[in-house]
Amino acid sequence: MAAGCCGVKKQKLSGSPGSGGPGGAGSGAAGTGHCGSDLGIGSSSTVAAGSVNRVNGLGGPGGSSSTNSTNALSPTPGGYNSTGLSPNLSPGSGSGSGGRKMVVSAEMCCFCFDVLYCHLYNYQAPRTPRFTNDPYPLFVTWKIGRDKRLRGCIGTFSAMNLHSGLREYTLTSALKDSRFPPMTRDELPRLFCSVSLLTNFEDVGDYLDWEVGVHGIRIEFFNEKGSKRTATYLPEVAKEQGWDHIQTIDSLLRKGGYKAPITNDFRKTIKLTRYRSEKMTMSYAEYIGHRQHHHYQNGIGHPLPPYNHYS
Repeated sequence: MAAGCCGVKKQKLSGSPGSGGPGGAGSGAAGTGHCGSDLGIGSSSTVAAGSVNRVNGLGGPGGSSSTNSTNALSPTPGGYNSTGLSPNLSPGSGSGSGGRKMVVSAEMCCFCFDVLYCHLYNYQAPRTPRFTNDPYPLFVTWKIGRDKRLRGCIGTFSAMNLHSGLREYTLTSALKDSRFPPMTRDELPRLFCSVSLLTNFEDVGDYLDWEVGVHGIRIEFFNEKGSKRTATYLPEVAKEQGWDHIQTIDSLLRKGGYKAPITNDFRKTIKLTRYRSEKMTMSYAEYIGHRQHHHYQNGIGHPLPPYNHYS
């Protein structure tokens, strides 16, 4: 299954291309990949994404900008109250679409924390969650510390049932992102988890036909040796880096392994797919708060084990 990653390890416009193993940035082989010292990647195998053309890579927030996204959270199971959320526990800017109810929810982030926590402490795996199990392309992103440094990000453009998909990519992104060592227990209190569900894939004829901060982009191009390469950034990446369209495209080309001078004529040969996503982010502190609330509500005098969230 093709997979990729998102986020930024170092804020720069150029760097070593294709840093990673099979399926890494700009890889022509299917597999998992990462954004290098950098961001976004993809693999060249293609997967179905709804009724749109088959694409793969990775993405982030999207949907149309909705300032009231927090109120559109899906109903939360016991212990996951959507009121009184901190700024960390919120949809990404641009999440949601018009008045449409968001699918991504706080309990999805809680579930990812549960999965990682149980793995690191050798607890029984979390029980089946109560949120929807509909299939979506998805990404799980981990950041750490006050400056929210990228700690791992891997996902898939293949539509996966959310229960199994979030289980799989929670651990893949936390333990198998080749840029980083596997996560440890000591890092848990400083982590932030983001879940991104990808939507609205569209092939466009003009490589500039996408909006910074709204669309994620996946590019396909041929390198100097005639090999097909792909690379992708989640919707939030360009905005967070302060990049315009050209800077984002050029950064993606370098991450995809293109080493020759980048001309405007070459940019015009790129095949670009834009997409959106719904994104939710939660800090470890928020996760613990939700988990303790649930246990105390149910007469449990201690917060562990987290897998008791789901019955």
